[in-house]
Parts: sequence; C-alpha cells; structure tokens
Amino acid sequence: MSSERAASSEPARRAAPRPPVKATLTPKERYLPAVISVVSTVVVFGLVWRVITSAENWPLIQRQFFNVDAMRDAFPMVLRGFGVNMAVWVVALVVIAVLGIVVAVFRSLTGPWAAPLRVFAILYIDLLRGLPAILLVLLLGLGVPALNLPGVTDSRLFWGSVALILGYTAYTSEVYRSGIEAVPDGQRAAAKALGLTQWQTLRYSILPQAVRNVIPALLNLAVALQKDVALLSVIGAREAVREAQIFTARTFNFSSYIVATGLFLLATIPMARFTDWVTRRDQERRLQRTL
Repeated sequence: MSSERAASSEPARRAAPRPPVKATLTPKERYLPAVISVVSTVVVFGLVWRVITSAENWPLIQRQFFNVDAMRDAFPMVLRGFGVNMAVWVVALVVIAVLGIVVAVFRSLTGPWAAPLRVFAILYIDLLRGLPAILLVLLLGLGVPALNLPGVTDSRLFWGSVALILGYTAYTSEVYRSGIEAVPDGQRAAAKALGLTQWQTLRYSILPQAVRNVIPALLNLAVALQKDVALLSVIGAREAVREAQIFTARTFNFSSYIVATGLFLLATIPMARFTDWVTRRDQERRLQRTL
C-alpha cells in the first residue's frame, strides 16, 4: 500500500512547478539607464544655461535679479513676510478642511427637509468657484474694510485670508463630495439595515472612507493654496511678495523677488514630493484591492 502511494505521488512531485528564477541584471543593464538620465539632464540644462548667459543683456539681468549683496540685504524682511504666508496657510488649511466637509455633507444630504441645505451648498459652490481668486481677494480685502462696520476688524490681511478660505472651501467641498459618491451604495444600505440615521451613516461609515479616498487630491489643493497666499500682496498685506516689492521700490533692484521665489520653492517642493508619495501609496492600495 505504501509503495503504491509513493508511486502515485511521484508524478505529482515531478509535475510541481519550479519557483521562478530571479532575473539577474548585468552591471550595464543596471547602471546604464541612470547614467543616460543624468548625462541627458546635465546636457539639456547646460545648453539652456549657455543660451541664457550668452544673451547680450545677461550682465544687466544678473545685476538686477541675481545680485548677491541685494539678496543678503532683502533676506531678513522677505523671510519675515514669508512667516506671515506660512501662518495664513496653516490656519486656512484647518478652516478649509472643516468647512469643506460641512458644505459637502450639505450637498450630499437627501430628503425634502434637506433641500434648503442642498440649495445653499450648490449656490455657494457655483458662486465661489466662478470667481477668480484674485478678484475675491480684492473684493473682500478692500471692500469690507472700506465699509468701516462697527465691531468688525478692518484688517486687510484678515479679510484677504477669509477670501482665500471661502474660495478654496468651494473646491475642497467638491473633492469631498467626489469621495462621498465613490463609496459603494451597499455601505449606506448596510448602515440603514443596522438602524443608523442619515447623519450617523455619514459620520461613522461614509465620511471616513471618503476622506481616505481623496487625501491625494486634498494635498494637491494644499500645495496650490501655499502659493496662492501670495495673492494677499495685491491688497497690501505685508507677506513675502509684498516685502520683496517694498525692497525693490527702495533699491530699484529685483533680487528680492528671487529670494521670495527660493523660499516658496523650499516650502512647496517637499510638499509636492510628499503628495506624490501619498498618491503612489494610494494607487498601490487600490491595486491590491482589485487583485
């Protein structure tokens, strides 16, 4: 009996597939693509730099925009203004995140009793998304302080920040709403079967999944907001761009704008790379679900 069992198992062992052999790359296959990428990048940027520096007016541009002494003099005041940019950005992010969810929930509610909230959300989104950000900053940042309302601050920085918050809330609410609509209807049916109300279903089932699904899109909006805070300079707020303008008006040198540019890049590039990383992780998570 044992010999028959061993004989029957012998073909099974022979038919078992072998584990895949890992492909080994040669040094040429491993390092040549990286070398080509580095060399081609250096060549392209080198040619661009050569074309720019060979221009007839390059010495004048260098003195006016890339003056090291002027950059050193402008750096403290531009950095102080950049601190205002970052403070406004952080506060606005928190407020926008909360208001965006509120408006998205209003628009997602069903039933006749929620009709006024839905109408308000639709009108708010259509109106605020239809206005350019700079126009909204001008209207609120200059218009509200000019009214001189009793008990209301006349700070242009405050009202300019409110304009950015209102505008970005409209975009953020639509991002949230796309996440809410992406949640399968079976989740709502299951919550209803458990006896949860519409508010409870949104709070405990729909919103946690929706927010997790739209995190990459929300991070992209955060990067955009980080740059758009500079629009407050048009109403005289003493942020980085406005400080650079003041330095330029005093010295007739534009190097302060390069300082402001460098500070914005130092803030936005890490945020953009983090957004890319989160987006890749989200794509990998979605791919694993489909497998």
